[in-house]
Amino acid sequence: QVHVVESGGGLVQPGGSLRLSCAASGSGFVINAMGWYRQAPGKERELVATISSGGNTNYADSVKGRFTISGGNAKNTVILQMNSLKPEDTADYYCNARWGIFDAWGQGTQVTVSS
Repeated sequence: QVHVVESGGGLVQPGGSLRLSCAASGSGFVINAMGWYRQAPGKERELVATISSGGNTNYADSVKGRFTISGGNAKNTVILQMNSLKPEDTADYYCNARWGIFDAWGQGTQVTVSS
């Protein structure tokens, strides 16, 4: 079984930065990709950014140039650096880990961008 845990959410003013971290743990699996998704109130969950085990990245158009996804120092960890945050970035952010045809989600971390 794979457990995914996020950390780093919070309240930030517009234009500010936040750094989200995610770690996947367990045994008997090889992670193929990890990513961040977000869900704002009343909206569907949407992709923010993903990174493959080979380092290939993919971003939603709305965050390109502002957010950066990268692998963490520890195995099966991923970082989302969010800069120039906007009120429309307010959402619950979820980390996803994929291996083969399977995936696992974290519980989510709340990001609020407000003055």
